[in-house]
Amino acid sequence: MLLIIPAVRLELPSRGDTVATRFEEIQMPIARLSKRTVDALQPAAHPYITFDEDLTGFGIRVMPSGLKTWIVEYRPGAGGRKVAKRRLKIEIANRTTPEAARSRAKEILARVSLGEDPAAVRAARLATPTIAEFARQFLEEVARPPRLKPTTSRLYADNLRRLVIPAIGSLKLDAVMSADIARLHAKVGKSTPTAANNMLVTLSSLYRYAGEIGLVTKGFNPVRDAATRHKTQKRERFLGVDEMKRLADALSRVEQSGLAWKLRPNLDESRAKHCALPERQKIDVSPFVIAAIRLLLFTGCRRSEILKLRWSEVDFERGLLNLSDSKTGRKTVMLNGPALTILSELPRAGRYVIAGNDPDAPRPDITQQWHRIRQLAGLDGADGKPPFRLHDFRHNFASVGVGAGMGLPIVGKLLGHSQAATTHRYAHLDADPLRRAVNSIGDTISAAMASPDRSA
Repeated sequence: MLLIIPAVRLELPSRGDTVATRFEEIQMPIARLSKRTVDALQPAAHPYITFDEDLTGFGIRVMPSGLKTWIVEYRPGAGGRKVAKRRLKIEIANRTTPEAARSRAKEILARVSLGEDPAAVRAARLATPTIAEFARQFLEEVARPPRLKPTTSRLYADNLRRLVIPAIGSLKLDAVMSADIARLHAKVGKSTPTAANNMLVTLSSLYRYAGEIGLVTKGFNPVRDAATRHKTQKRERFLGVDEMKRLADALSRVEQSGLAWKLRPNLDESRAKHCALPERQKIDVSPFVIAAIRLLLFTGCRRSEILKLRWSEVDFERGLLNLSDSKTGRKTVMLNGPALTILSELPRAGRYVIAGNDPDAPRPDITQQWHRIRQLAGLDGADGKPPFRLHDFRHNFASVGVGAGMGLPIVGKLLGHSQAATTHRYAHLDADPLRRAVNSIGDTISAAMASPDRSA
């Protein structure tokens, strides 16, 4: 059966002519599309389409080069002749059978009957960026100050660059499945479970933003059902009374005599030429470094809060630190007597309390000096305990407060916790209510045993 329809061809006019439109009749055959029919189709001077006589809209396009492609045509929406047709490629003919192509065409036409426009959906999908492409946009528009803290911004960038992009960066945003993320989470979690959990937080934030700007359906987030977070053990290293005494002695010695010069562990001793005389092998430690460590011990502040502390934020009259910025935003820190003494004895060498080489910039870090000092104090893990980190001063501050019976809400307020659950990790140290409970039980049992036996 041959279908004769008019086709419009626009001929480009010569200079000075108008655009001419003319009709010509072309023949578009309709046949039962089988393998034998498709194999018999020969290329012509122009592309043509042979439609299937059983399934309306299903056909095969033959190019002058001989390439044959399965296609489906439909009218989107309510249909009707006033609606322009859409054409959707199914697959190249030699890659699939006529039966499989017809089955896919039926699926597409069924979606059309339900009001979907598959061609528009495919076009939108092609325009959807990959994870790697959108990661750059996400880092530039969202994962940067002031929306995120600098440390969080660096963490997000590292997670995407080092973990996510090498594994699934080539996938389209809307093509990522929960199973893809679950596999990646499991793979990373074998060696670094904390990094794997942080990666999920980063990806979830990325998808939330993609939904906000319409790149994926709002609410689409394959991270949500991807995997259960790895269980990680919270490090809670506290100082005993003896350890605090050793630390105090080490700080005093370093303050008076400095640190003894030592060869780096990874350096060959034979290469250490022109060493200073033994009596001169002392490294002076800045008093600001000693003060920073003591302030961490007596305030429970984070390292960045102490290193970035400005003199303008210190209120000696009220005994407060009015931090303009911290991990949880603006924050007020109550100061005890020892902390006030440390601050009052420090010289003012610039805008920042813990001065560095640049008086107008905060001191970058004190980690290297701390590692030497903690070794001197025997807190470097040589005794079998975990090495004491600078952040552990914050845990130590909390443990002393909770162990003294001050209660979790008070300690949480002193530390500036925004959520009660953060402070609850120290609940096992709160000995006061446990002591009251065990004493009450003991008193009840003792009273019962001491009462006379009335049945005798």
